[in-house]
Amino acid sequence: MATIVSAAAKFRLVFFTPVHALEACKSAIFAAGAGRYPLGKYTECCWTILGSGQFRPGDAANPHIGSVGKLEHTEEARVEVICFGEDIARKAVAALKTAHPYEEPSYGVYKLEDF
Repeated sequence: MATIVSAAAKFRLVFFTPVHALEACKSAIFAAGAGRYPLGKYTECCWTILGSGQFRPGDAANPHIGSVGKLEHTEEARVEVICFGEDIARKAVAALKTAHPYEEPSYGVYKLEDF
């Protein structure tokens, strides 16, 4: 049996955001083309889980939440979304950086393989 494989490489974007910014971040990445699976049959697909993040802003930081030098704990969401094509993954990351309230959002992009 033949398997049809998309020519576009697949990537998974994973990011963390404070809960109050979750919908804005998701809207931005979806507008950039992320979360269309498979190849547009479904849109705005993602996986989200809530958890607790922590950080201590250093002297040179300009924190959105918390104070310099003080350990901060905050409720955050982890979001995972698929991107078909490197161009979509790059656009989604750029959109995330624009929508995210932190100085530098925590994210990772992983290339996926078909087996």
